[in-house]
Amino acid sequence: MITAPDWWTGDVSRETLEKLQAYEDLIRKWTRKINLVARSTLNDIEQRHIWDAAQVFAERSGRWADLGSGGGLPGVVAAIFAQAQGLDTHFVLVESDQRKATFLRTCARELGVPFTVVAERIEDVPPLSAQTVSARALASLDVLLMLAEPHLAEDGLCIFQKGAQWQREVAEAEKNWRFSYEAMQSKTNEEAVVLKIKDIQRV
Repeated sequence: MITAPDWWTGDVSRETLEKLQAYEDLIRKWTRKINLVARSTLNDIEQRHIWDAAQVFAERSGRWADLGSGGGLPGVVAAIFAQAQGLDTHFVLVESDQRKATFLRTCARELGVPFTVVAERIEDVPPLSAQTVSARALASLDVLLMLAEPHLAEDGLCIFQKGAQWQREVAEAEKNWRFSYEAMQSKTNEEAVVLKIKDIQRV
């Protein structure tokens, strides 16, 4: 059974841990057929993927759009925590790969977690007016802002996970965008951060 790491500050119910475990089992099963996560990380899905993705979760109401959701990281994990806390959050997971979209719909059904899967290219999806937009390992920050901006509500917040080159990505993005941001040190990777970005405007 999955257990909460020492750094996790909130309470995690047994039901939530059971859903996270069931989600890990689905990832492991489906990765035999399609590339949901790197096979080299299959022995550490709990820390490398599930709790890493859990860092993105925030108590946010309204619509939450997870772009390029892939295997559901962080979208499925955030939806599990939002459901556990009874939040009024509607998750939309955007994933153009039809096989991965099928996996995500399977997760929603088998885990009993409500979210919508949109199996289209991000650029082709009508504006979502989301209060929260998340993404993990999808694109450079400059490209992420281009993809996210049409789907972000006026007062919305972007939550992006970034690796060791995050400062360089911020500098590059600032050539084309104005935005304010907060960088939170990752709990699972000392070189990574969780970027919280708002007030996005194209230069």
